[in-house]
Amino acid sequence: MSTDELAVMDGGKCILQVQGVRPFFSDKFDITKHPQYKYLLDSSKKNYFDIAKFLVRRLTVKPDDVFECYEMEAPSSGDSPS
Repeated sequence: MSTDELAVMDGGKCILQVQGVRPFFSDKFDITKHPQYKYLLDSSKKNYFDIAKFLVRRLTVKPDDVFECYEMEAPSSGDSPS
């Protein structure tokens, strides 16, 4: 299709491209009909997930936290795991 043909393509259609298959026309899917739609940001702003905030989370250790420490040895390069 030319750029002009794409510009006037029916709004209810799309060109779907899947690996290993030639691109083809398909009807667009109405995401509001999907059973998991309620979990999308489109459904509710409370579903917003801030990935940047998630990635910068750090473990905070408090003075009264208790940990168990274990000493382990890695097998030699010639040893097979048991």
